[in-house]
Amino acid sequence: MLHPQTTIDPQRFRDALGHYASGITVITSDVDGEPIGFTCQSFYSVSTNPPLVSFSVMSSSYSYPKIRRAGRFAVNILSGEQVRISNQFARQSADKWHGVDRQESPLGNPIIDGSLHWLDCEIHAEHAAGDHLIVIGEVKALNLPEAAASQPLLYFKGQYRNLAAPGAD
Repeated sequence: MLHPQTTIDPQRFRDALGHYASGITVITSDVDGEPIGFTCQSFYSVSTNPPLVSFSVMSSSYSYPKIRRAGRFAVNILSGEQVRISNQFARQSADKWHGVDRQESPLGNPIIDGSLHWLDCEIHAEHAAGDHLIVIGEVKALNLPEAAASQPLLYFKGQYRNLAAPGAD
């Protein structure tokens, strides 16, 4: 019989969750002509009808209050070639957008060139959860290329990873 630990050490909890592979996104918005963005691996689908997605962000986030004010955001799903982008948007710096080419989404959010695809969302709901906020967005537009030419950027056990070649065991 398993005996669960009653007190969970935060670092041990983080290490355990690191054993769950996830894709990497950059959540972006634009407030008064200022592009905003941050790297996020806590992203997932919620509902198909209506089309809802969600991400989690630290309650102390510098970027999210600006995104909340805009009322909208884009989810840029990063490709395996975008490790630099992931690292750049994970830092709190004056200009995360330095050297990053972008387009504008139908809702006016920045779309990072080279991303696998993107979802354009309006904020639908927000819920406090411990030291994070759970943000739910309603998808208003998306871009899913017919044939994705590259692999997704994945994160597992504290490192970026690649998918194995098709058919490999």
